[in-house]
Amino acid sequence: MDTRDRILEAALASFGGRGYDASSLDSIARDSGIRKQTVLYYFGSKDALMEAVIDRTVADLTAALLAATEAGPPAAGGEAESPDVWAGVEAIVRAVFRFAVRRPEMLGLLREVTRLGPPWMDRVRDGFEPLVERARAYLEAGMESGRIRRCDPRLLLVSTYSTVMGVATEVEVLRAVGVEPTLRDTVIRRRELLRFLRSALVG
Repeated sequence: MDTRDRILEAALASFGGRGYDASSLDSIARDSGIRKQTVLYYFGSKDALMEAVIDRTVADLTAALLAATEAGPPAAGGEAESPDVWAGVEAIVRAVFRFAVRRPEMLGLLREVTRLGPPWMDRVRDGFEPLVERARAYLEAGMESGRIRRCDPRLLLVSTYSTVMGVATEVEVLRAVGVEPTLRDTVIRRRELLRFLRSALVG
């Protein structure tokens, strides 16, 4: 891992764990095993570092979520060509939970950005916009085919995002207070969430 990547990893762990306000360039440099001046050489300021961490996190999450659903555009034709919307939703939930277990600091960062609001939240929203548009079209195709209930797809996305993130980040919250969740606990939470989402989406 090169120096820039080490700084980004340390900053992600700090911003996603301790929070932006409680993180300092000094502590991030120490966690990276380098000098503060080196951090400033690569990023210039704490704000610039936060921007880079957000951009990388959004890119990594977007790539993983697209891969989870095989990133195919929704079909434009009839029901025989329409996507299996529930399978796509389930794949995304499973991908998010994998991040919750393997990279909880990424979901912690998103939670922190939500708390901070603009301009950081605007940056996350802009970064996720292509994924949101693809998901909106995917859901609309599912509604047209009758596979899921008809509703406002953007409102559905917001509600689903909030629900999935709330449940998934419980893992990160528990770790923050010194409780190590078991894999069995995580699987149970994921199963219950999928059951809830299926009852809400599939008529």
